[in-house]
Amino acid sequence: MNWDVIAENLPLYAEGAKLTLLLAVVSLALSFVLAVPLAFLRNGRVPAVRYAVLGYTLVFRGTPLLVQLFLVYFGLAQFELIRASVFWPWLSSPMVCVLLTFVLNTTAYSTEIFAGGLRHIPVGEIEAARAYGMSRRAQAFRILIPGMLTRSLPLYGNEMIMMLHATALASTVTLLETTGVARRITLNYYIQFEPYVTAAAIYLTLTFVLVSGFQLIQRRWAGYLESRIG
Repeated sequence: MNWDVIAENLPLYAEGAKLTLLLAVVSLALSFVLAVPLAFLRNGRVPAVRYAVLGYTLVFRGTPLLVQLFLVYFGLAQFELIRASVFWPWLSSPMVCVLLTFVLNTTAYSTEIFAGGLRHIPVGEIEAARAYGMSRRAQAFRILIPGMLTRSLPLYGNEMIMMLHATALASTVTLLETTGVARRITLNYYIQFEPYVTAAAIYLTLTFVLVSGFQLIQRRWAGYLESRIG
């Protein structure tokens, strides 16, 4: 065992953990903003839009995240049109490609989670809102979205944890997040066990923090709904 090497590289692990957290938080925040309206479209009355959203979620849920990442990072560079576009300075960046892939992937899962939550809202609640004279906007913000989140939060919590762990794939395209740091130490010092055990401990700690924070959000959300009902 050579834990001295780990002690010497703790600052590098700290930077990797920051990047891991950044990738997870940004991806989840952007995907949440996108997934909520997509969930409504997924359950909408326009067949073309409904099936378009279904097709998107099927593609990104039906293929491995690593393959998607390679297609974005390595595949887009094969098209001259993309290399000549104004987007190329961003799409040639590993960070942008990773975030783009993560957001598209977790948005697909989140959309289906939220759409399922919407489908489980009792019809009576919606009919009561219409009878009360609520506009569609008011129904969405006062009935549908709160009901959707209440029914979806447990599953969405699992998706958040999966996204945190999926950030390990960023190391495959040169980003030095937690797993990337462990891989570099392994290559530099020819040790296998200690670097990855340390990485696992960091992921476990971040997962504990994420779960604790999510449970706090759930309790506050439940309190918020109770106060509105009361």
